[in-house]
Amino acid sequence: MFRWLLLASLVMSTAGAAETPPIAIVIHGGAGTILKSEMTAEKEADIRAKLEQSIKAGHQVLQDGGSSLDAVTTAIRILEDSPLFNAGKGAVFNAIGQNELDASIMDGETLNAGAVAGVKTIKNPIDLARTVMTHSPHVLLVGDGAEEFAKNQGIEQVDPRYFHTERRLRQLQKIQAKEKLRAEYRDSWFSTVGAVALDKAGNLAAGTSTGGTANKRWGRVGDSPIIGAGTYANNQSCGVSATGHGEYFIRAVVAYSICARMQFENLSLQQAAARVVKQELVEMGGSGGVIALDKDGEVAMVFNTPGMYRAAIGRDGTLQIKIYQD
Repeated sequence: MFRWLLLASLVMSTAGAAETPPIAIVIHGGAGTILKSEMTAEKEADIRAKLEQSIKAGHQVLQDGGSSLDAVTTAIRILEDSPLFNAGKGAVFNAIGQNELDASIMDGETLNAGAVAGVKTIKNPIDLARTVMTHSPHVLLVGDGAEEFAKNQGIEQVDPRYFHTERRLRQLQKIQAKEKLRAEYRDSWFSTVGAVALDKAGNLAAGTSTGGTANKRWGRVGDSPIIGAGTYANNQSCGVSATGHGEYFIRAVVAYSICARMQFENLSLQQAAARVVKQELVEMGGSGGVIALDKDGEVAMVFNTPGMYRAAIGRDGTLQIKIYQD
């Protein structure tokens, strides 16, 4: 009798362990013309170290039983605080020498979402985007209104000079000098940051944050704060964060299209992402990439550019950090 009870207990324990949902997280730091021949060993090491710090912090949240929303926010905040990426501290300058920031986040369980665009004093735009989702009836707030909401909600604000870095200033000056010579120029590095996570409850979340494009004019906003274009999450299919030439990602509704192809065409995550990014976007003339997770913890990191800063910790716990087409 004792043996039977022990065996039954072991079987039940094994079954319970097998049913434990996987956890996984994937991040990106931008896609574009990222070539090893143009990368110093020091800069590559710095980028890899920051990607590792970000993804490990997000994964630790998941291991501790935290939500996918918490994991995404944690990972993105670390990237926003680094001058290496075009988000938060490292944001590019617009045409009049200001930094304008955009961000969005989405909950795959409820399909609730929050986003901000054109903010100039928010230290971590991903925090404000999440607060829009949780503490307002709205999805997208822009400019002065978003900053007033941030003040009312106690979100950390900084002097706009916090975002000024010499590297980004030189980038702006280079672009404007070429324009004076009537040379056509478009920044070929879309250094938006993003994260997608799957938690122990089986819930997906995705978030994206950016400084937009260098030398942008007229209040231009790209895909990063647009739900369905730069960010999307649905527990029934997948979570996606995009990076690229925003106008094309908006037109193709990239993030939602990938999830919809999975849900309604029965494609795998990799198949759906490749169809949208490597076929449809290319046919339109759009450049960039995506990171994505499905409800089973499968990871996809797909791009049509020479490189994309990316990292993942899949359901098997293995860490990947990659930059180039490898």
